[in-house]
Amino acid sequence: MTSSEPLIFKGVPGSPYTRKMLAYLRFRHIGYQLLIGDQASHMNLPEAKVQLLPTFYLPNEQDEIEAVVDSTPLIRRFEQDFIGRAAIPQNPVLAFINDLLEDYGDEWLTKAMFHYRWYYQDDITTAGKILPRWSNNGASEDELSQYGSYISDRQISRLYVVGSNDTTAPVIEASYLRFLKIFDQLLQRHRFVLGDRPSSADFAIYAQLTQLAKFDPTPMKLCLDLAPRVHAWTDIVDDLSGQPAADDGWIEPDGIREHLGELLSEVGRVYIPALLANNAAIDAGRDQMDSTIDGQPWTQPTFPYQAKCLQTLRHRYFSLDRVERDGVDTVLAGTGCEAFLSS
Repeated sequence: MTSSEPLIFKGVPGSPYTRKMLAYLRFRHIGYQLLIGDQASHMNLPEAKVQLLPTFYLPNEQDEIEAVVDSTPLIRRFEQDFIGRAAIPQNPVLAFINDLLEDYGDEWLTKAMFHYRWYYQDDITTAGKILPRWSNNGASEDELSQYGSYISDRQISRLYVVGSNDTTAPVIEASYLRFLKIFDQLLQRHRFVLGDRPSSADFAIYAQLTQLAKFDPTPMKLCLDLAPRVHAWTDIVDDLSGQPAADDGWIEPDGIREHLGELLSEVGRVYIPALLANNAAIDAGRDQMDSTIDGQPWTQPTFPYQAKCLQTLRHRYFSLDRVERDGVDTVLAGTGCEAFLSS
């Protein structure tokens, strides 16, 4: 089931996870073929069990092509299948911190992305115009207008799924503003999240910023006003194929806390409480998660996938040896992130 080049997958520019994988593949020098819109439907490719973008078409253990989704395990697979320019550090402590921050980008920053896109009218209007044209730019204006209305109505009706509503809006928006300031400061110390070469955490954060900082009007204006450095960084990460990936580009483990302390504290302030509250609600058999995050009320339907995220992070932590876990504990102590490490 070893992957081979070019990797074939379908996606669209408005999908943060498509952008995450594109930037990752470019940096890794992995050849790919991207299918946009209905191109995949003309190629007799299998359907994914869960319809998500991007969808990769890869060999399984029987060497049959299957449709595979979920960017995080896909990156781990490609790290094994392709040699050179790794996006996950070898140091176990650094690798665990990378996993945590990649998860934060994928699962918390996406709340801000989805919220701003479908909560404010200017953003709804922009998305309704452009998203259908990204998928099928050759369609008639009437068809594109109808499809834009369909997308907007469907996504607005699904805001509750990611936790965006009138109750949670202040928490999501305050967290986004803090993130911009924290990330601006981080980029003044090093070019990337884990030093001077990119990791999968960079690609996860970048992915949400392709929409928040570069496309949707409301969060883009906030980014330009508060952190233009972050806006510019997003352009840089778009294509790192020509950038070096020196072995000494990672920060040293004893420098993690100084470089990432504020960002980890933000993760511990909002994302970890959300993971724990979601998991507790699922364990109690509830379909609604009612909690307090950052001192304010939070309510949304439970999200089984994020319970899986929590268990995966815990599994990776407890797979470390004692010395490595002590290293992680030292980094996370006092950030709020340590709360999820109890078994």
